Amino acid sequence: MQAVFALFLQFALFSLTIAEETVHTTDNAWKYGSGGGVIGFIVLILDIIVALEVLKSSRPVSHKVLWLLVVFLFPILGIILYYLFSNRSAHNGSGGYESIA
Repeated sequence: MQAVFALFLQFALFSLTIAEETVHTTDNAWKYGSGGGVIGFIVLILDIIVALEVLKSSRPVSHKVLWLLVVFLFPILGIILYYLFSNRSAHNGSGGYESIA
């Protein structure tokens, strides 16, 4: 049993010496979209702000759920669509959090 373990250990160490590097890092922290980096973090914060605004609005629950789906499934496009087409002034107010069930 020790011979099998020793052989396995030698094979593992040998494969480490001939393995190619598979992790490629980039120095660009300004990734675009919602994939990460600083801009991704800004998009996440804007998504959270939109979500809170939608939840506080006086919209029906079904409209709230649809807007949240649009914003979280398509982060950048959803934010733009929400601010352009949501009629925020008509639904701004004391709608509060309405129970879904």
